Amino acid sequence: MPMKSALFVFALSFLALGPAPRAAVAATASASFAVTATVQAGCRVSASSMGLGTYTGAAMNAAPAVAVNCTLPTPYNVGLSAEMASGATVATREMTGPGAALLGYALASNSQRAVNRGQILGTGTVAGTGNGSAQGLWVPGQISAGQFAAAGGYADTITVTVTY
Repeated sequence: MPMKSALFVFALSFLALGPAPRAAVAATASASFAVTATVQAGCRVSASSMGLGTYTGAAMNAAPAVAVNCTLPTPYNVGLSAEMASGATVATREMTGPGAALLGYALASNSQRAVNRGQILGTGTVAGTGNGSAQGLWVPGQISAGQFAAAGGYADTITVTVTY
């Protein structure tokens, strides 16, 4: 076979089969973005009623369930209002009963009941730091012995305030 015809057959077979296959090349591009958030400091407070029972002239003690739940690590301060009786203060709390009769009681901030819980920051308030869970506060209440009050039901309302 002459050289020209061998070259012709090679060229013809090259064209018939096409060029040799090549691997496809993929192109990529990428970018980044930031993800941000701000957690607002916050607190929630809950309280249950304090039932002191039936007063017979002897001292009575009880404690309501007070819980504060603040975000981590939010500093907070818990205060208790003066009660609803006219002229009452945190130092002279009184429940109102029948015919506007009064029955004195105290809300303390320690087990010896030596410090009365108040509402002025740093004076009878309780400080803490939030941990993201409910934190219970002990608020012992006491009706002192020897009071002479009219028979009947007595009640008061205390507001728990959390400052953060």
